[in-house]
Amino acid sequence: MLARMTKPAASSSDTASSPAPVGAPQVHFRMRIRRGDTVALGPGKVTLLEAVHEHGSISAAARHLGMSYRRAWLLIDELNRSLRSPATHSEQGGASGGGCTLTPVGESIVALYREIEDEAQRHCAKQIAALTEMMQP
Repeated sequence: MLARMTKPAASSSDTASSPAPVGAPQVHFRMRIRRGDTVALGPGKVTLLEAVHEHGSISAAARHLGMSYRRAWLLIDELNRSLRSPATHSEQGGASGGGCTLTPVGESIVALYREIEDEAQRHCAKQIAALTEMMQP
């Protein structure tokens, strides 16, 4: 499950099969699961989970993604409150400095989300090609 998460976060959310030439249309699937007005799960939260996995803390993940620690913490908190079991486990600072890891639920969320993106891309490849053919070069 974690092998997919070792890729850079940006590449796993890009659903094109190969790097597109400059100016070529790019297609991105942006699935969101809403609970009322709240986005319980979406591309930003999945990317944040991947960064937490890669960097071992919310603060390091936030720095990597160019967001504030507070924003990252609020996104993780909102996600965890939306789930039956949390996606992350945080440890307080101390001799080891604390940190944050993904729980098995968090690992499953990332894997399932990226599998859905890949499956949608494969399933819709013919329609995507037809639409992108209509675009100017």
